[in-house]
Amino acid sequence: MSIARVTEISSTSTKSFEDAIEGGIKRATATLRNVRSAWVKEQQIKIEGESIVEYQVNMMITFVLDEADKADLA
Repeated sequence: MSIARVTEISSTSTKSFEDAIEGGIKRATATLRNVRSAWVKEQQIKIEGESIVEYQVNMMITFVLDEADKADLA
């Protein structure tokens, strides 16, 4: 049996939503073990004047927890 956990992260980019997603996934996989999937929950843009200056995504990251030693559960 495996147990997974879901955590929400936010990532930004000045280039695009895709760049924000890729940056967020790269950072999450550097910090979390066993990342299995991500769901883009929200997308937002920051506007200054008539221009988009920042893209932001909020993602739900799913990762599988390491197996616990049975002695630890007793």
